[in-house]
Amino acid sequence: MTSIQWGREGQAGAAVDRNVPGNLERFSFRGRAGEYFGIWIVNVLLTIITLGIYSAWAKVRRQRYFYGNTYLAGSSFDYHARPTQILLGRIIVIVFLIVYNVLLNLFPIVGLLFALGFSLAIPWFIMRGLRFNARVTSYGNVRLNFKGGYWGAFRAFVLSGFVAGVSLGIFAPYASRWSWRYLLDNLTYGDRPISSDPRIGDLYRHWWLPAILTVAGLAVLGFLVTAIGAAYGAFEVPKDGVAHPGLVLAIYGILLGLFLVYALPALLYKAGVRNVVLNATVLDQRHRFVSELGKWRYAWIAITNFLATIFTLGLARPWAAVRMARYLADHTGLHAVGSLDSYVGTVRDTGSAVGAEFMDVEGFDFGF
Repeated sequence: MTSIQWGREGQAGAAVDRNVPGNLERFSFRGRAGEYFGIWIVNVLLTIITLGIYSAWAKVRRQRYFYGNTYLAGSSFDYHARPTQILLGRIIVIVFLIVYNVLLNLFPIVGLLFALGFSLAIPWFIMRGLRFNARVTSYGNVRLNFKGGYWGAFRAFVLSGFVAGVSLGIFAPYASRWSWRYLLDNLTYGDRPISSDPRIGDLYRHWWLPAILTVAGLAVLGFLVTAIGAAYGAFEVPKDGVAHPGLVLAIYGILLGLFLVYALPALLYKAGVRNVVLNATVLDQRHRFVSELGKWRYAWIAITNFLATIFTLGLARPWAAVRMARYLADHTGLHAVGSLDSYVGTVRDTGSAVGAEFMDVEGFDFGF
């Protein structure tokens, strides 16, 4: 156990009482890229050979590796899902999509009504998926649980997205708050509640820079597109119809610029929101979570991971996944009041450990 060390991101993330007595237990990730590569390549090959059927088993192997290598106070997490549950959930979604496409082509009106009904069912799928993922996750032999309902999921993932979209992102912090509060306020560790109350003002402090970067980036990109269009418009179109090499490069440059215009601000905002939300999250009304992500560092890791994966035709994916998992774990902690080992033992002793009602988990993983 170590004393709390606050960086700039931790200070700006949310209001956390630094004078609370206790210790900061750091998360850690102990997986290695070379080790995970062996699991990953087998998963990929078997998924291809079985036309995707093995993907359910691949997910279980992947999750068990990452959960099992994520530690807090000397104990690791565990993932208990069965591949058949994941496979059945995916089959259900695929059947829905096939029926929708058939109806849309043969009976367009019926297909549109089916699509409307399916859209209204999406919050239910999300709710069931969150419940499934929580119930198959454990720490210290104590399972998590999720108690969220349909209307909460509708507000958190449908209404919030609509509000953020129609406001051109201006109300995105409100949407983020709705989504994160639904996720965390309905989550329990055994029977112990988890609660989060991020402040809108803190969220907006991490919104301004991404917003300015997005507007500025679009303005610069728009100017470049106009300039390039005017420059190449002066040239005659080649008779063979082959585009000028410079024009092709310009188009690819514009696409890369468009990617950066949206990706960089989104990553900066995501890291800032994570800091705010987790720093405002409390377990059992006394153990406070800590997140100290460096926004620019997080964006750099995410973007370089993406580029490395693309340029190596996917072979760098295991390295990228381990790299991100290690960074997230190293900058996350739990400000525990008292001994965390004793607390986990108390939760387990009160009957909140793996119970019979959790051994056969209701619902499936629908992949949302």
